[in-house]
Amino acid sequence: MKQTSQQFDAVIQTCRELFTKKTKDYGTAWRILRLPSLTDQIFIKAQRTRSLQQNEVRKVDEGEQSEFIGIINYAIMALIQLDKGVAEQPDLEEKQAIALYDEQVQVAKSLMENKNHDYGEAWRDMRVSSLTDLILQKLLRVKQIEDNKGATLVSEGIDANYQDIINYAVFALIHLNDR
Repeated sequence: MKQTSQQFDAVIQTCRELFTKKTKDYGTAWRILRLPSLTDQIFIKAQRTRSLQQNEVRKVDEGEQSEFIGIINYAIMALIQLDKGVAEQPDLEEKQAIALYDEQVQVAKSLMENKNHDYGEAWRDMRVSSLTDLILQKLLRVKQIEDNKGATLVSEGIDANYQDIINYAVFALIHLNDR
């Protein structure tokens, strides 16, 4: 498990660096995005990842890694939006945005460590394509919950699904980095 924790941190460091650079470039313009818009952005990235895994020909020179990084960063933004609500204008300074990013990462990492303990790191025997499919499944669940205005009868909420999406994407990146 120590190795997984270190690998998780290394993947997140890459994602965080990109988030920080984009925050310097664009500010926190993403704060105006409503949750379904973020869900759709993640869905597009997950669909593209699945397409990359299924098609031999690529017409855009970006691979699965960049898509999984985007999935992680958009899911973290979605969790921040869930927590803070949608803003009418960018309302966070760079340091605030990064601090909120780090808070959401810690929650997701804690969940990952608890599930890894209970599941015995079963994800290590999974294929990257299966992790992609699980991300897509989680996104379809989120879309349904959003359509139900956040109401669930017996299921996890949107936040738990986004946290799982982050962790599945981290696992996929760990697999891809180990190739």
